[in-house]
Amino acid sequence: MNKQIGYGLALSIALAAPFVGYPVFLMKLLCFALFACAFNLLIGYTGLLSFGHAAFFGAAGYVAGNALKNWGLPLELAVLAGVAAAALVGLVMGALAIRRAGIYFSMITLALAQMVYFGGLRFTDFTGGEDGLQGVPRGKLLGALDLSSDLTLYFVVLAVAVLAFALIVRTVHSPFGQVLKAIKENEPRAISLGYDVEKYKLVAFVLSAALAGLAGALKTVVLGFETLTDLHWTMSGLVILMTLVGGMGTLAGPLLGAIVIIALENKLGDFGTLLANGTGIEWFGTLGEAVSMVTGLIFVTCVLLFRRGIVGEIVAHFGRRKPA
Repeated sequence: MNKQIGYGLALSIALAAPFVGYPVFLMKLLCFALFACAFNLLIGYTGLLSFGHAAFFGAAGYVAGNALKNWGLPLELAVLAGVAAAALVGLVMGALAIRRAGIYFSMITLALAQMVYFGGLRFTDFTGGEDGLQGVPRGKLLGALDLSSDLTLYFVVLAVAVLAFALIVRTVHSPFGQVLKAIKENEPRAISLGYDVEKYKLVAFVLSAALAGLAGALKTVVLGFETLTDLHWTMSGLVILMTLVGGMGTLAGPLLGAIVIIALENKLGDFGTLLANGTGIEWFGTLGEAVSMVTGLIFVTCVLLFRRGIVGEIVAHFGRRKPA
């Protein structure tokens, strides 16, 4: 019941948010929150640390962008094409990496993702190279609803994000999700019980890749462009940071982590200017140039003091207070 109240409250805030905030920024938050939740499905519930999720996020963005701008596909098919491309890349990467564990798995995903990045750098007809893919139209939903309005597009993106989050929740609580948790906790025991562990890992990897691709495709539609930044390994590092700060292995943690990190990246400069004007200390005005340092400090603080992440620590605190 408490979870249902929490979900209802979060949805109410999300429905009201575009009337008090900038819809494009809020849609960017939703896209990265979905990206972090997709990544968390793999590391938080299966125990697989991928350093290659930028490949799915960026590849889907490029496919969806080209589908809308150059191939003339409707919005729905363009997004689905992006998701399918991410799932295909995930299937190939997963099939190659899933037989290794620990740091070896992580390094293989990183190497394969960097191959995708350098492919994007080379095939400029498809990606636009360092200039990126510009001028991606938003199109119309079902051929009728014009999405040129930020407010209209926000509610479409919110609906897709809510459905994707519901799919993740359903997956985590399904028998399939329970097997994934068993693999994370004790893989040899899961094998001894007769589960085909590699098959379960591969399905989880592809599902996570497809959802990350959905986030990337939506981001391209929202912003109207796609760049190589989304394919770079730093994007994989960013989604890891979001998940760890929010709380790995919790459903709400990646959502909160994405909001904290993206809000810092986009609003720290404004906050610094506000402090500089209010206090008269000019140094605060340069705070926006130190985003990487501030996020690094937050990461170090979380690692040292909040190892479960923000939501993980809150859940653990209230869990300890419950009577035995």
